[in-house]
Amino acid sequence: MLNLAVFASHNGSGLNTIYNAIQNAKLNCNIALVISNNTNALALQNAENYKLNHVLVNSKNSDNPDEKIYELLKKYNCTHIFLSGYMKKLSSKLTQEFRVINSHPSLLPKFGGSGMYGHYVHEAVINAGESISGVTIHEVNEEYDSGEIILQKSLTLDNYETALSLESKIKELEKSAIVEGLAKVLKLS
Repeated sequence: MLNLAVFASHNGSGLNTIYNAIQNAKLNCNIALVISNNTNALALQNAENYKLNHVLVNSKNSDNPDEKIYELLKKYNCTHIFLSGYMKKLSSKLTQEFRVINSHPSLLPKFGGSGMYGHYVHEAVINAGESISGVTIHEVNEEYDSGEIILQKSLTLDNYETALSLESKIKELEKSAIVEGLAKVLKLS
């Protein structure tokens, strides 16, 4: 069975989605490791509750966080990484050696790139007067949000959509996109 690592800086809602999909036999993989760079990440608490291996790795507890992460991925035999709101750019060593998948809260290539995450994306979508938005599951390379697109799911914005209401809808849509996107990746791996 394929070993997956999930990286999250805060809530890591994707971790919950993947964990539940595995429990319900919708995904055939194992969450071998959860990594966060944030001491207070809810994702670490959820990983503990799920009895998953979890590690805090950042510049405060490691002289070389990228190397520490690499060692952990090797130790736990991970072949794939899923980024669930992970706010650090990965080294090229990680993106070249492991298959790294991300969920982005817009229809890339629109509203992607450095600084485009969370509510900033939704505010930009609203400010641009877009009528459609969605979720993109994509591969990660050395450039922000430019890796190969695996899957996109879209929704139509309401006439009086706000960034907050859009964020809520995208988070819900993201759950099915993550499961479908990972299932597609797992079939090809």
